[in-house]
Amino acid sequence: MPELCRRTLLSAIGVTAAAGTVVTGGSAAASARAKPYEDEVRSLLARMTLAEKLGQLQQLPWSWDLNPGSGSTKEVEDAARTGRLGSVLSVFGARTTNALQRIAVEESRLGIPLLFGLDVIHGFWTNFPIPLAQAASFDPEVTHTDAEVSAKEARSNGVHWTFSPMMDVTREPRWGRVAEGSGEDPYLTSAFAAAKVHGYQGSGYGAKDRIAACAKHFVAYGGAEGGRDYNTVDVSESRLRNLYLPPFKAASEAGAATVMASFNTVGGVPAHGNTHTLTDILKQEWGFGGFVVSDWTGVQELIAHGFAEDGADAARLALNAGVDMEMTSTNLRTHGKNLLRAGRIEEQRIDDAVARVLRLKHELGLFDDPYVDESAAITGPSAGARDAARAAASRTMVLLKNDRSVLPLKKTVGSLALVGPFADSADLLGTWVVPASAERFPAVKVLDAVRAAAPDAKVTYARGVAPEGTDVSGIGEAVAAARAADVTVVVVGEPSALSGEAAARSDLSLPGAQEKLIAAVAATGKPFVVVLVNGRPLTVGDWLDSAPAVLEAWHPGTEAGHAIADVLFGAVNPGGKLPVSFPRTVGQLPVHYNHESTGRPDAAANKFTSKYLDLPPTPQFPFGHGLSYTTFDLGTPTLSRASVSAAALRKGDTVQVSVPVRNTGSRAGDEVVQLYVHDVAASIAQPVRRLRGFRRVGLDAGAATTVRFTLGADDLGFWTNDPQGEFQLEKGTFELFVGNSSTAEARLALNVD
Repeated sequence: MPELCRRTLLSAIGVTAAAGTVVTGGSAAASARAKPYEDEVRSLLARMTLAEKLGQLQQLPWSWDLNPGSGSTKEVEDAARTGRLGSVLSVFGARTTNALQRIAVEESRLGIPLLFGLDVIHGFWTNFPIPLAQAASFDPEVTHTDAEVSAKEARSNGVHWTFSPMMDVTREPRWGRVAEGSGEDPYLTSAFAAAKVHGYQGSGYGAKDRIAACAKHFVAYGGAEGGRDYNTVDVSESRLRNLYLPPFKAASEAGAATVMASFNTVGGVPAHGNTHTLTDILKQEWGFGGFVVSDWTGVQELIAHGFAEDGADAARLALNAGVDMEMTSTNLRTHGKNLLRAGRIEEQRIDDAVARVLRLKHELGLFDDPYVDESAAITGPSAGARDAARAAASRTMVLLKNDRSVLPLKKTVGSLALVGPFADSADLLGTWVVPASAERFPAVKVLDAVRAAAPDAKVTYARGVAPEGTDVSGIGEAVAAARAADVTVVVVGEPSALSGEAAARSDLSLPGAQEKLIAAVAATGKPFVVVLVNGRPLTVGDWLDSAPAVLEAWHPGTEAGHAIADVLFGAVNPGGKLPVSFPRTVGQLPVHYNHESTGRPDAAANKFTSKYLDLPPTPQFPFGHGLSYTTFDLGTPTLSRASVSAAALRKGDTVQVSVPVRNTGSRAGDEVVQLYVHDVAASIAQPVRRLRGFRRVGLDAGAATTVRFTLGADDLGFWTNDPQGEFQLEKGTFELFVGNSSTAEARLALNVD
């Protein structure tokens, strides 16, 4: 908006241009944190009617049926015109957003701009690997780059706000949304959450290449019983604080603009009506100054939960618990006036919520310039963005198995067969992709990329089987191709639609007849490689022994084929590690590395210990596992001191752990050095191991370095079951494990006295 128009608007609503701080609600911690735009927000609040205030707390979805006057399109336009709308979701495009914004700014009484939100999860035009894959890189810079590229593309198309990152720690691979998070560990998830927030928001999301982040889903959504989406979560206070909350704390400290409430209950209380989590912890204890948005119809669903009697009751419970903006359903806007008149909600709480929304709009610069330069809108992936996505995808891949060094393939290979339902498929983007990007910019196919990577090889292709279904009539053609080739690459996995929201699976094996295809190729006796493209951990035990090499490629995004070819032919040496354990069977779930000790831990010689009769208690592949085309030697780790006082740690003292690392192979590669902590005896049973440090290092052949980790009170202490929140650092012995997976054997002892 030109400065003259800005001054005119501010003058019309009685606001000066001076900036300051505004404090609304919260504890002393929250009040102590400076809030920007105090004069603007307070002056505008003073001029707003109750209907306009409630409108700022309303978000409506955009309909892409753009017939004027149809469906939700008319509802959105009418609400914007009357000043009874704060935000629109699922909308993008410079022309579309500008048209909507003009209605709000130029036709409504106060001219308050709209906030446009979109699920930009792992890309806008340029799709990076799914978030679970990004976590497998053990390199937060990967997710930071994704967020930077996504923010630039999205903001140029009118998007101000993304509903990302998702930081739901989960031990449940049946849950489809495991694809959207960073796996089973809170420490790793915290690092990736903070990096993605920084990538989206930069040093300030008022910049035209940045967007506001939304930390979701608050909280414990990943603990859904049975892995069924939206299901119940029953969790103790200690587990809530030690497992599920840390990534949200990290995102808050990184400056996340908003938080989204989750669909699940927490100890019987739906998250959208949970005062303990939304207000006591988030807003008061942590001093979070942004706003909380509901998930899609989450306020309305308080009725289905059996928590609210009707829409008015749902609005009361959600607002009083700490929800500031209602997505899609309209209970607060509809019933707010009567609720206020009846004394069931307070005007101070309404003003607090509205101030939080207005503050973000100011910080995004929407009062200064609410429009997008239509001539500067990014209309597709740039060469640089594609290069970044390709590098990121290759960095996320995990080499699960490589017997007899089948990989990397030689570019001089005479003949190569590509078989499987995903060898010549563009269904490699994964869940949560902007539909227009999938249609206009499909993923690079593996077959095309392999042909480009090995131009002199004779490359044949046979699909063999479909991604789903029982038809095996094509297996014969695939077997013939494998027999005629020097080596075969079998590309199998999950369609993108089988992971993500509302995509729970009770069976984690390869869908359809894909395992039969692998068995048939294995029976030829010829060398072959299995490439997995999937959105979750799979059970691979039925065919794993027959496969000489297995590469976990996940759903790699726009540059999928090129990235897979880079790894297959050794242009990139895989260095990723698993951010989540792979179970042997579904019946073993949950299986995760950071489980608590039992009174009868597994002992092979004793039947009466915690185990199964028919399989080992360990996962097929553990958290942190991943191989390389080279070899590494981790030397003996050392401590800067063997003993430290608890009092000193509480005051900020630290202990350093050092470990030498050498590339003992014949080629350059990456190793991820990992540090785990175990509190030997504590007042609450502790996990057998907790990740408290990781470092991905790249070394040339023969090169060496020393990796150093720093441990402090946060790494050695834990949260108790006190509902008010008590962090405890207890004296005693701590075991420290250093290695390249969660099964690390190198052990140190640290005494805290």
